[in-house]
Amino acid sequence: MYINITDSETGDNKGSCGNLVSYLEKENRPNENKVPQHWFNGASNNIMPHEVRIGIDGNIAKLGKNDSKFFLINISPSRKEIDFLLATYGEQGAREKLKEYAVRIMDEYARNFRRPGIENHKDLLWFGKLENYRYYSHRDRELKNGTKKVGDRKEGPQFHVQVIVSRKDITNRIKLSPQNRSRGRNVEHSKKMGQFDQMAFKQCGETVFDRMFGFDRKLKDTLLYANTMKNGNIDQQVALHTLDRQLKSGGDTARERQQNKPILSREDLEKFPQLTGWVPPFTEAGWGLLDILLAPVQDFGGHDTVAAEEERKRKRKKKKRGQRR
Repeated sequence: MYINITDSETGDNKGSCGNLVSYLEKENRPNENKVPQHWFNGASNNIMPHEVRIGIDGNIAKLGKNDSKFFLINISPSRKEIDFLLATYGEQGAREKLKEYAVRIMDEYARNFRRPGIENHKDLLWFGKLENYRYYSHRDRELKNGTKKVGDRKEGPQFHVQVIVSRKDITNRIKLSPQNRSRGRNVEHSKKMGQFDQMAFKQCGETVFDRMFGFDRKLKDTLLYANTMKNGNIDQQVALHTLDRQLKSGGDTARERQQNKPILSREDLEKFPQLTGWVPPFTEAGWGLLDILLAPVQDFGGHDTVAAEEERKRKRKKKKRGQRR
């Protein structure tokens, strides 16, 4: 699962989102899709493009000319994950399940800010668009060896979701920036923007998918494994490689671990203390990736919304003014 947060496919998120919305409508143009793919969020699956533009562009209270107004979240399942959804739910069912998954990811996006009242996707202003195709770009190796050209459509199923999320919360009062990576170290800044751990958010992509669909993810296919092999020291790489061999020889499948253990259990950390020194750099403030690895994904029922929190603050201020009189 590949999840990435960027400014915009069109390179600018400091003005209107109109160009981005138009770009993401490319598959709805003539000769592309006979059945149009509408925008969606947790409340509706039939949102029109002009509603997206008006909603995002109108939710910018107290943002300056040079402030980011929105962010683009790219949710791209791997080929293995897409094939699993197709085999389990069929083509149309896979599309619908991917939309449901995107809603859960936006729950995690909200929770990652660690801000009171920002509990789930309902506290955000966001719109998702499922796309069926991907196209070769200058970054692909096929262009370098001359087998493909820029703009050629990639082969096989390429389902993915693009999400435009407003910089401001659903009430247009609170600024939320996933680009604030202080993770709570800068207390005053985190109070204004929320604190966001991008590595923990990306790990949630795997965790939510596996537990939502019962996907049998091997350790070698995890973000933790890939990141360790790329950035970890030799002891950490050897420890994770050894753990992978033990899981295979012991018949402890990823699905069994999902049902009985988290992705990386405390027993694993006790057996391989080298990893204990590797995971915490992503947490620093005592939460983040390690929490995701050692605990189940939370449900989000029954929490107060931002609007309810703001109403309580307003009443408290009114009460204090009355006492001063």
